[in-house]
Amino acid sequence: MAQKHSSQTSLARLWRQVLFVPMLHSRWLTPQIKARLTAKITEVEKGHRGEVFLVIENHLPIQEAYYINCRERAIDLFSEYRVWDTEENTGVLIYVNICEQSLEIVADRGISAHVSPTVWRAMCDKALAGMANKKTEESLADLLDEVGQLLRQYYHLEDDPEGNELSDTVVFLK
Repeated sequence: MAQKHSSQTSLARLWRQVLFVPMLHSRWLTPQIKARLTAKITEVEKGHRGEVFLVIENHLPIQEAYYINCRERAIDLFSEYRVWDTEENTGVLIYVNICEQSLEIVADRGISAHVSPTVWRAMCDKALAGMANKKTEESLADLLDEVGQLLRQYYHLEDDPEGNELSDTVVFLK
């Protein structure tokens, strides 16, 4: 059952999801690219106590698309995948919606205390610009690097013990 959230309902958003043909738009996400992005997450998590989680979704769930936008979907996934459940509240979810050509970052309160929403938004906008130029993998890899640098800046670890609290594997929701 769809929940009503605080955003504006949108019939246009619903129709975009209904008419979206995943095969035409998500061909770029090959198993090799997914593996490289997963390896990039593992790499950018070194040297700090933060956690980075990447979710790529073809489109919003049809039953919810009228009621929720990509930001609200990202917040729902942040909760569903328990990105908030890290010891020092340093989880960062990066959410890509292919149909809406949208990218959202949801950061837990630990790292959000240090990084303003305008910084997160600027990082999203930069990655979206690269993705619009058909440089999706490179743009996401650069974004992951930037998130890793921010986490290292505020949650640096000299000795990085095996403390991975979340999976590094890219989640692809078809």
